[in-house]
Amino acid sequence: MSLVILQGPTLRERTTLRLGGSTIAEVVIARAQDCDELSLALERLGGKPLVLGYGSNILASDGELPLVVVNPAVMDAPQVVGEGTDGVRVRVGAGFRLPRLLGWLCSNGLSGLEGLSGIPGTVGGAVAMNAGSYGCETGARLESVTIFDPRNGVRTLKRDSLHFAYRHFSVEETDGASGDTSLTIVLDATFCLDRGVRDDIHRVMRENYAKKKATQPVTAYSAGCVFKNPSQQASAGKLLDSCGFKGKEYGGMAFSKMHANFLINTGKGTSEEAKYLLSIAQEKVKKETNFSLELEVKII
Repeated sequence: MSLVILQGPTLRERTTLRLGGSTIAEVVIARAQDCDELSLALERLGGKPLVLGYGSNILASDGELPLVVVNPAVMDAPQVVGEGTDGVRVRVGAGFRLPRLLGWLCSNGLSGLEGLSGIPGTVGGAVAMNAGSYGCETGARLESVTIFDPRNGVRTLKRDSLHFAYRHFSVEETDGASGDTSLTIVLDATFCLDRGVRDDIHRVMRENYAKKKATQPVTAYSAGCVFKNPSQQASAGKLLDSCGFKGKEYGGMAFSKMHANFLINTGKGTSEEAKYLLSIAQEKVKKETNFSLELEVKII
């Protein structure tokens, strides 16, 4: 068996919020071919599969968790795979870190994803969550994606088979195939980008990162924004701030003093404390503003 199976990590070690209990095992996918053995391995290990890259958008529960971490660590470096009048196509593995991809694109004078500067995580995670910032969304530049699901195996889908929404990615089964939505794994992605001036791209990336650093707790243990913005006119951060949640603490968890929509672990927080803060924030915002805050962070 070429599939790598590791002793189960604690999700405290595998998530940027530094919360979560122990798991059964971690299955590492280094190549698309490894997926041939995945279903049998998961059946043997038992438990529910949890697809996890860098763990930057996860609030994991405490205790012993009946989960098997599936790590799509396909680390294929970015490479130009085509160029036409509509742009330059770059393919990259799902396990490749997003900041490294942006650095590579900048070095090669390729523009279109500068707005993602400062977002942690992997390429696969950015695709799966349709990560976005400063008017830029991952899905807007996605040309095709290679995915695996147990029913259909490994396949590459073009843009017309993909659906993107706010912090959401799914497969439109236009080819008549029926996917298993309980386990869809991104293996690689191909983006369509523009030729640009390297210095200009670098300047925009630097400016975007500086904005984030000045307004968001980029060095804290956090999972990024925890709530989706209810609308373009009403941001979750402003609603939370108006209801007194900026800087509000409970145990070892707190809403950031820099940005109210960032939940941070001060070092000794627990998942129960985090969930309590989120629930009382949702209740108070609904009561005082009539806006319902929907979670952006995934609770497992």
